[in-house]
Amino acid sequence: MTTRRLSTVLGVLLAATLSPSGLAPTAAAAPAGSGPVTRTPAPAPAPAQYLYSSIGDFDTEVKPLADRPDIAGVQVVVPWKALEPQKGQYDFSAVEEALSYLQARHKKLFVQVQDRFFSAPTRLPNYLLTEPQYAGGAAATTNESGLGPGEPGAVAAQWNPEVRRRFQSLLKALADRFDGRLAGVNLPETATQVDPAKDHSGYTDESYFRAELDNMAFGAKVFKRTKFIQYVNFWPGEWNNDHGYMARTFAFAQAHGVGLGGPDVLPNRQAQMENSYPFFERYRGLLPMVAMAVQEPDFEYTDPSTGKPYTKEEFVDFGGRRLGADVMFWATSAPWLHQPAS
Repeated sequence: MTTRRLSTVLGVLLAATLSPSGLAPTAAAAPAGSGPVTRTPAPAPAPAQYLYSSIGDFDTEVKPLADRPDIAGVQVVVPWKALEPQKGQYDFSAVEEALSYLQARHKKLFVQVQDRFFSAPTRLPNYLLTEPQYAGGAAATTNESGLGPGEPGAVAAQWNPEVRRRFQSLLKALADRFDGRLAGVNLPETATQVDPAKDHSGYTDESYFRAELDNMAFGAKVFKRTKFIQYVNFWPGEWNNDHGYMARTFAFAQAHGVGLGGPDVLPNRQAQMENSYPFFERYRGLLPMVAMAVQEPDFEYTDPSTGKPYTKEEFVDFGGRRLGADVMFWATSAPWLHQPAS
C-alpha cells in the first residue's frame, strides 16, 4: 500500500448553505474572520523529525530507518477499513505492533485515520458503502494539484450524520485503547474535490465544513492525553478565506484544544499563502500542536528562485520558523533519510 497522493488545491466555486443536524453549535456560530487576539510568540525550537508511511509499508519502509538518531518517531496512515473491518468490530493489531516496535526503541507514534483516498480502491468499511442509511457512504472525487490532474478518488460522506456517527465511534474506540499511549492522532487534509456529476450523497461545501469541525471537537473530547490534530490546507468553495472557513477553523481549533497541521510544506507557495499558511503564522504558539508533513509529491516541486528542488533545510526552516511546526513528518523517500545521520 502506498502513501503517495496529490494534494487538491482547488475547490468548487460556490458554497451551499445546508446545515445538517447534530453538529457542534460552536462551528455554526463562529463569525467569518473571527479569532482571538494574537501575541508575539517566542522563537520556536527546531521541530522534531518523524518518518511518514502507510501502515502497510511499516516493515519495508519504516524499520530500516527507525533507528536513526535524528528520528523521533513515526506517523502511520491507517485506512478506516483496516481499523474497522466489520461494523462495530475494531482491529487495532497493526497499530499495537507498530507501537510496540517503536516503544522498544524509545520512539513515538502518530496515527492518521484515513477517510479519503486519492486513488482506487476506496478503503472504507463495506457496510458504509452498502447499507441504505449511509446513502452510499462516500462521494467520488477528482484530484488536482500543482503537479496536474490525479486519479479519481473518494471521500467518506462525513456530512451524512449516520456516516459521521460511525466515524466518531471509531475515534472513541481508538481513544479508549490508545489515549496517552500514542503521541498523536490526526485527521487528513480538508482539501477535497467532490465530483458533482457523480455525487448522490447530498454534499455541499457548507455541510462538509461543519462536519469536519464537528469531528475536530469530538476528537479533542475523547483524546485527553494524546494530541488530536486536524490537517487543514484548503476548504472547498473557498479561496483566500472569502467564506471565512479558514479563519473559523483556526479560532475553533484554539477554542477546543485541537492541534492543526498540513500534508505539504511548500515554502512560500502562492496557493498555500492564500489559504492556510497565513493562519499558521498568525496562530504560531497558540495551538496545542502544529504538525506538518513533507510528503512524496513535495519533492517534485522546485524553488522558483533557484529552479532546484527544495532542500531539507528549506523545508525545516519554513515549516518550523514560519509555520510553527512542533513536529514534521517525512516521507521515507526523502533524500536526506538515505544519507548518514549527521
